[in-house]
Amino acid sequence: MNFRELSRVALTLLAAWAAAQLCIALRTPIPWMLGPLLVTAVASVCGAPTRSANVLRNGGQWVIGVALGLYFTPQVSAMVVSLWWAVALTAVWALGLGALFGLWLERQHATDFVHLPPGAWRATSYFASAIGGASEMTLLAERHGARTDLVAAAHSLRLVIVVLSVPFAMQWAQNHWGLQVDPLLLPGTRAAAGSALLWVALATAAGVLLMSWLKRANPWFMGALLVSMGLALAGMSGNTLPTALTNAAQLVIGVSLGVRFQRDFLQVAPRWLASVALGTLAMMVLSAGFGLFLAWATGLHPATLILGTSPGGIAEMAITAKVLQLGVPVVTAFQVCRLVAVLVLVGPIFDWLDGRKKTA
Repeated sequence: MNFRELSRVALTLLAAWAAAQLCIALRTPIPWMLGPLLVTAVASVCGAPTRSANVLRNGGQWVIGVALGLYFTPQVSAMVVSLWWAVALTAVWALGLGALFGLWLERQHATDFVHLPPGAWRATSYFASAIGGASEMTLLAERHGARTDLVAAAHSLRLVIVVLSVPFAMQWAQNHWGLQVDPLLLPGTRAAAGSALLWVALATAAGVLLMSWLKRANPWFMGALLVSMGLALAGMSGNTLPTALTNAAQLVIGVSLGVRFQRDFLQVAPRWLASVALGTLAMMVLSAGFGLFLAWATGLHPATLILGTSPGGIAEMAITAKVLQLGVPVVTAFQVCRLVAVLVLVGPIFDWLDGRKKTA
């Protein structure tokens, strides 16, 4: 990275920090992520030379993965394991909801993309609607000859809509109804420091390297999360990361989301983006209803299950749960298992459905 690119990164981070301070003053939810996301997205669409450094984004995911994993004390882990049926049901729900959304997109825009082969358009709408990671779904779409620009744009827009709306809804509910979750799910009371923090960093770095070597999805987050969960189970319960560190991680994650929205973003099939936005809102409402059903069935707080079933990203929904203290371990477990199920099954399911349509 040359001096010009470093300058762009530095200026983007400075603007993001200023936006975070403004959000803190305005008392918005998760200010350290929402402020940077909004200012970076607006600046990028307006043509400003914003820039996100991959090393910072990866570092932010690493820190958040560690912070979330430390919640998994033996008592909390036992609670999460007892909910295996609800976690499995959520994965099935996500796969079904994404498939229905994809079918709707395919039919809604069939005449807009008649120049594409039927198989390519079917793959575009299917992978654009799957509730999974943007990079992984875009890669799968590319393998099936889909329009990757439409897939990537759909996932970016879905994620930002969820991140901008769900935290505000949770904060509003918390202010009006005083949401209180099980005290067992609240964070520890002491921040890891000194040698303890060093050992956590070294152990989770090893987890990141292993996940990278195995070429697993999102290794910086998942590797750190899994190792820190193991550390919590082994006796590091009650520890948290320093607040300044987690705030910085939220900031760089917000910037990495915002820079996706470049000047030409709104020129990529406006009708397609409008349909994606409408479909995302519908999925959010349906998922909230599903979360309420699971809350009734499990006895857990509705806010926790709504976040756990929301069609957003793991880190973003878990950050919301962390900042608002709405049950991080349960939210993380539901989101992680859903993502794993989607990454493992969405490709084979598409191949099966596509094969049936070709033989019909």
